[in-house]
Amino acid sequence: MTVLEDSAFVRACRGLPGSHTPVWFMRQAGRSLPEYRKIREGIPMLESCRRPELVTEITLQPVRRHNVDAAILYSDIVVPIAAAGIDLDIVPGTGPVVGTPVRTAKDLERLRPITADDVDYVAESVRLLVAELGATPLIGFAGAPFTLASYLIEGGPSRTYLKTKAMMYGEPELWDALMSRLAGITLSFLRTQIDAGVSAVQLFDSWAGALSEADYRRHVMPYSADVLRGLLDAGVPRIHFGVGTAVLLEAMGEAGADVVGVDWRTPLDVATKRIGPDRAVQGNLDPAILFAGWDVVEREARRVLEQGRSAPGHVFNLGHGVMPETDPDVLTRLTALVHEVTG
Repeated sequence: MTVLEDSAFVRACRGLPGSHTPVWFMRQAGRSLPEYRKIREGIPMLESCRRPELVTEITLQPVRRHNVDAAILYSDIVVPIAAAGIDLDIVPGTGPVVGTPVRTAKDLERLRPITADDVDYVAESVRLLVAELGATPLIGFAGAPFTLASYLIEGGPSRTYLKTKAMMYGEPELWDALMSRLAGITLSFLRTQIDAGVSAVQLFDSWAGALSEADYRRHVMPYSADVLRGLLDAGVPRIHFGVGTAVLLEAMGEAGADVVGVDWRTPLDVATKRIGPDRAVQGNLDPAILFAGWDVVEREARRVLEQGRSAPGHVFNLGHGVMPETDPDVLTRLTALVHEVTG
């Protein structure tokens, strides 16, 4: 067994006992860190994702500062669809904005499959990071087909997903063509990261919580399952995460992940009953609790750890990403607490 395979993070993902409960934070490499804001000054988001040396430094920052048990590649879920030929930008304060949304069969022609060569800068970033991280695992990631489709169809972030759902319900053939294309792009993107050396991958279906369970199973789950199934022989743990997914947890587990990420709305012991006893869980402290004072943070972290004991493996995390206004020292202290309580 390699050092990375024997790490607390990979062992927890596989449902094996470890030296302590591992901890990392979604969006740990980002706007909450002053050193990140300094190094990113004047560099657009997409451009920063395409510079391997910059990606390496940003990814390492929270590992150095917080002593977390895993790093996550600094990137963005829209990187592969930009590489696939879509005109988009990540607008500060808004998020991804698509120049010409994908709403017809002709629009879909602009979204071509990708190869490793299209995202060679990502592979180079991973190789640099694996060399720097040593015994600390690196997590790769991608957006799931539904979440990517919602950006492409809506043209940017949405609260209602009206255009996305209209295509999903009303144009099933176009929907299938788009989702199949996105599943292929996502699989290629994750494969590139795995081939370059990541120790695990996370599939972010951030907006799947906008769906009912029936709609998720019929219109979305098959495509996420294609991605996860396509990685079965890769030998790395696969994490599947969405927001507002309480009613979808059972289905998200069935889609084929080794670990199901749970947002803060569902206690981990309840989530484990829904997901099933053969998968690890990840989560799920409410990011807002980090603003409530240390006594509250400690109490709630201990609660999450206790509820996580019901699963075969538990990776401590937040129930969504670190908010930009978060005091980084709280994250450092929280990491130390989890290690202390479970070590």
